[in-house]
Amino acid sequence: QVQLVDSGGGTVQSGGSLRLSCAASGRTFDSLTMGWFRQAPGKEREFVAATMRRDERTYYSNSVKGRFTISKNNAENTVYLQMNSLKPEDTAVYVCAADIYGTPQAMGNGRSPDYWGQGTQVTVSP
Repeated sequence: QVQLVDSGGGTVQSGGSLRLSCAASGRTFDSLTMGWFRQAPGKEREFVAATMRRDERTYYSNSVKGRFTISKNNAENTVYLQMNSLKPEDTAVYVCAADIYGTPQAMGNGRSPDYWGQGTQVTVSP
């Protein structure tokens, strides 16, 4: 089993920044991909970004490219999502996810993750 604890959400003004964290514990895998999804009320879950543990591959949704950056600290089994230039449409519950075998691109193109965090609320006011 892999346990994921995500945190760092909050409320910011449009144009502001937040950094989300996701810490993995329990059984981990060298092949693990970790990433972020988000879901706003009335909308379907949307992929945001993902990264691989074993190399530097990353993958981003078009809606956040150039504004969000995913990074990692493998020694601490933690990934981060730095969110800059936030917009009201970024408002959602952000949820960390992990996949044992899938690549970041696969996670971003419909492959279902194996594990989920509890989610953290991000609210961007106009």
